[in-house]
Amino acid sequence: MGSNEDYSQIDVSLEEKDKLVAEVIRYVLFKTYQTAGCPIKREELAQIVTKNYRQRALPGLVISEAKEKLSSVFGYEMRELQRLRLPSRSTRSSQQCMVEAKSYIVTSQLPSDIYSKYLEDKENSHMTGFAFVVVGIVHLAGSKISEENLWHQLRWLGLNESDENHPVFGNSKQTLEMLVQQRYLQKEKVAGPEGNNLMYDLAERALDESISGKLKDYISQVVNKDPTVEAD
Repeated sequence: MGSNEDYSQIDVSLEEKDKLVAEVIRYVLFKTYQTAGCPIKREELAQIVTKNYRQRALPGLVISEAKEKLSSVFGYEMRELQRLRLPSRSTRSSQQCMVEAKSYIVTSQLPSDIYSKYLEDKENSHMTGFAFVVVGIVHLAGSKISEENLWHQLRWLGLNESDENHPVFGNSKQTLEMLVQQRYLQKEKVAGPEGNNLMYDLAERALDESISGKLKDYISQVVNKDPTVEAD
């Protein structure tokens, strides 16, 4: 969190600073709600500051203080995600990746039982369950899976890629695409002998410890109950 001295050194008053911090917090909360939790690019937050100010250090100070206040006042963690863009599979080595701009997601700091009882949006809980199931399928497939194989697995759960009016999820393809937008998955086309195939990989949100840790614990419990289930 930036000190008053930090801001005075870059010629920004406390009133101006407080206004910028409030604007960033408001943007984060509304954008999270409007986009169903899709990550917010750091660049978007920086532009709130740089549209009227040119001090290079100011966006970082404002975003840092916004994160602190979201935690202390609202009980939310503004968690940073480092997005990785993979090269094409024809040129990829096991260590290759390209780092893109940082982004943020907002997560509650409340204990899960209290959050579930008082704050969880029950109308959207099916999407949380869907994300967990799909991430689990991809994880058990070795962190990548073809579109064909993924839908094959989902059909066992009563979901078909041709469904446009599923009673719970509506358009099934759009529901899966939402997981890409929310950065649980990333997808790419891969050339094959019979044309291009669409492959899904786990993206940075699914690889974050807050998700991957819970997933591994759950899979471990399932494996202990049913030794025929394979885990990494």
